[in-house]
Amino acid sequence: MAELLRSLQDSQLVARFQRRCGLFPAPDEGPHENGAGPAEGAVRAPEVGHHPEANGKGGWGPANGLRRAPAPQAYVQKYIVKNYFYYYLFRFSAALGQEVFYITFLPFTQWNIDPYLSRRLIIIWVLVMYIGQVAKDILKWPRPSYPPVVNLEKRVLTEYGMPSTHAMAATAISFTLLISTMDRYQYPFVLGLVMAVVFSTLVCLSRLYTGMHTVLDVLGGVLLTAALIVLTQPAWTLIDQLDSASPLFPVCAIVVPFILCYNYPVSDYYSPTRADTTTIVAAGAGVTIGFWLNHFFQLMSKPMDSLPVVQNIPPLTADMFLLGLTKFTVGIVLLLLVRQLVQNLSLQVLYSWFKVVTRNKEARRRLEIEVPSKFVTYTSVGICATTVVPMLHRVLGLL
Repeated sequence: MAELLRSLQDSQLVARFQRRCGLFPAPDEGPHENGAGPAEGAVRAPEVGHHPEANGKGGWGPANGLRRAPAPQAYVQKYIVKNYFYYYLFRFSAALGQEVFYITFLPFTQWNIDPYLSRRLIIIWVLVMYIGQVAKDILKWPRPSYPPVVNLEKRVLTEYGMPSTHAMAATAISFTLLISTMDRYQYPFVLGLVMAVVFSTLVCLSRLYTGMHTVLDVLGGVLLTAALIVLTQPAWTLIDQLDSASPLFPVCAIVVPFILCYNYPVSDYYSPTRADTTTIVAAGAGVTIGFWLNHFFQLMSKPMDSLPVVQNIPPLTADMFLLGLTKFTVGIVLLLLVRQLVQNLSLQVLYSWFKVVTRNKEARRRLEIEVPSKFVTYTSVGICATTVVPMLHRVLGLL
């Protein structure tokens, strides 16, 4: 078993998969003749013990200081593509597991399909992503080393690898959607199962193709998500009743997630993991509060949740497509405006409170600035998406 795990964690396995799919490092990207490693200026993915421990909570030095050992600068390799079908397929599949997909798909589901599904998807997505992100910074397993692997993504190279949160999110979204719709909509279950498997598989394979995870990272993410779905599925009915909780519920929905983000595991150096986790958890908190506001103050006169439990999927018409596109455009524009406004305002307040220079990139990464600003910003975005945008749709006659 130990030998099998080591083989699944081997970077050579990822490299062979890339070569089979027609992705090769440029000739000058391989090891030097003297075996010194990658071309000059290349920096490997972080490894255990590679960086000094952080001095401050959450991985950012002392509270009153900004200097600490820097994280490694990501090195983007040159590469040769010999099969563009796989290249575009897996780059597109990788995008299906990134934030751009979720900030479009999840709001679209809320505004145009079914808030019932949106509520479940978002809460399960937040739970899975938080556990996955925390596990990364606890286990601290390195990403595949390069060479031999070609790395196609730069931003997350400073994060650890195990488990793959792309694989976790894709598996959680696809199978939560399948489980939540099979008793609510009439459609061939086999078709839904095939679509869920294809979606999650493409995202998982894209993490190997882009060189960001080992096979063990991906399998670990899928198995962890499967376990979480099995363990939490009996409680999904309770999730559906969160919007009718007591008046004290919003306080818990803010305080508990904020404490979890503020006490995020200490990292050896700065990486975007803590910020991304705060963004996800805050958005989930905002969405949950938004659903509570809708129910408690009866803001939505005809919620889609009141539709029959089992219903046919309506055919897509030109009018329906145009209406959905208009609702989505109005909602996204408003969310972007709220995000920019709240982010700028929160940063200005925090900069003034802690007496730091504005527009200081290092200052924005401090625990006491990064977490509150991200949390306030994306909690506001979540509330706006579930409460303000539907009200605006009603005012504009789009419901």
